[in-house]
Amino acid sequence: MRKWSSLAVVAVLVMAVTTAASAATAASRSTTATAVGAETRYVVVYKKGQTTSARAAIKAAGGTIVKERSIGVATVKTRNAKFQQALVGKKGIVGAARDGVIGSSGQRAAKKRDTVEKEGRNANPVVNSRPPSHSESSKSSPLEEPFADRQWDMRMIGATPTGSYARQLGSRQVLVGVIDTGVDGNHPDIKPNFDFARSRNFTTDIPLIDGACATDPDGSCTDPPHVDEDGHGTHVASTIASPINNLGIAGVAPNVKLVNVRAGQDSGYFFLQPSVDALMYAGDAGIDVVNMSFYIDPWLYNCPAGAPAMTWVDPADPSKGMRPADSPAEQAEQQAIIEATQRALQYAWEHGVTLVSAAGNGHEDLGANPKVDETSPDYPPGAERHRIVSNACLDLPTEGSHAISVTSVGPSGRKADYSNYGLEQAAVAAPGGWYRDNLGTKYFRTAENMILAAYPEGVARANGEITKGGGVPNNPFVLRDCAKAGGPCAYYQYIQGTSMAAPHATGVVALIISQFGTVDAVRGGITMAPAAVEARLYESAVPHPCPPGGVQSYTDVGRDESFTARCEGTTEFNGFYGHGIVNALRAVS
Repeated sequence: MRKWSSLAVVAVLVMAVTTAASAATAASRSTTATAVGAETRYVVVYKKGQTTSARAAIKAAGGTIVKERSIGVATVKTRNAKFQQALVGKKGIVGAARDGVIGSSGQRAAKKRDTVEKEGRNANPVVNSRPPSHSESSKSSPLEEPFADRQWDMRMIGATPTGSYARQLGSRQVLVGVIDTGVDGNHPDIKPNFDFARSRNFTTDIPLIDGACATDPDGSCTDPPHVDEDGHGTHVASTIASPINNLGIAGVAPNVKLVNVRAGQDSGYFFLQPSVDALMYAGDAGIDVVNMSFYIDPWLYNCPAGAPAMTWVDPADPSKGMRPADSPAEQAEQQAIIEATQRALQYAWEHGVTLVSAAGNGHEDLGANPKVDETSPDYPPGAERHRIVSNACLDLPTEGSHAISVTSVGPSGRKADYSNYGLEQAAVAAPGGWYRDNLGTKYFRTAENMILAAYPEGVARANGEITKGGGVPNNPFVLRDCAKAGGPCAYYQYIQGTSMAAPHATGVVALIISQFGTVDAVRGGITMAPAAVEARLYESAVPHPCPPGGVQSYTDVGRDESFTARCEGTTEFNGFYGHGIVNALRAVS
């Protein structure tokens, strides 16, 4: 792909704003609500203080309001195939975002989940000599779990029997919300800490991407709130709070309560409505901290009014200038996603929820201006296009209000090659795994460089990774541990990503609230102002300097120059590590 200078692209972006705005106005004037199609739902965002006008615009466009939320966001159903276009520029309306697309598929579409998370899974990796089973593990402490020797991540952040476990295991009154693809509440190494009563599922399976409903284990498009048919959310939850129960692993905060606040599809997509609902529920339910290891689809970068994504009129001839990459309706959709997400984040934060988010796996400087986005829109599958976006365009929720954005490091402490970064965005770093770490040792390109956590048995079976009898073939990425005396067996998998880094920070936040929080006289439990939590997290993180010269190349581990990253800032705060690598022991000391 041809690269152009940043200054030249920014200049063209600025010149094109007026043209884009004019096009949006013209389109809004010519769009009518006459095209009839299948019933579809949208999330419509109202301008503040203009509810009456917004309702009138929805009605005129052929929409029926299903639900309104206090933050000025409504769910609307319609049979007008041009409903989204019909709202562009209308009084009281910020924009309308698609709530998925109606469709059917005999087979599940390709997952959105980042392939970097399971790097090496099918590459015949080297099997190293670490203990492969429970019986071969040696425990040195009652607080040490059978697979503790594989948890380099917990040792890095001081979450060990001689570290934070000796001071603070987490309070049962602290509630941790996992906004993800779901959590397997019956996993033996999660169930003791799983809150079945408070858990919710805000999604409905979409056949186009999630597969036919009949193929689900429960034969339904609506999964119960203790199910995860992807595996991602279960891994995240396990890292945060797997209990100390002589089985598998222990999490950062092994005594806190886990609440499944599901907003992700089986396929790994996260749409606006369930994301907003999950955040507002977290605020209403008294949840203390949420983990958000995702970005809101279908746009990787959502651009505000006046700064639309652009593309070349003729990629072979830049002199012909640029044009908006997205339609007026799509631009309004992105503005709706920005406004609704910011309002939902603010709502949760004002209701006492600390917000932790993954920085993303695109090995990109989130503060770069401009940036190239070739993955959006990622839904429906196959709709993506070349987009050039300015720094005003946001990756949400990680660039949203009050979000603590977490970058990823490997066992060496080096920024993982895939991890996003940025001086404006990175708040802290945490172990997220890096398959290509430990160059020059027997662990290079092995599973042990990644993060080990719980794996739903049903997903493992569906993926053909365990046998009919429950055994695990020679696969170093999947492990089984069985409790003694006929107790349950549990499965675990190694994966990597900023999705795995964020829950380490979330676990530390849960410990901070457990240690320093106060009794909530209104709702019961323990509470601590998110701003105070954030300050403690930052001051207890271990500062980490930029690499010598400020530039990190990854060609030594087989990556091309596109992965080369520049680290800006000081030892105390920089774009790779933010305030530093989170530390559980320091946080509660």
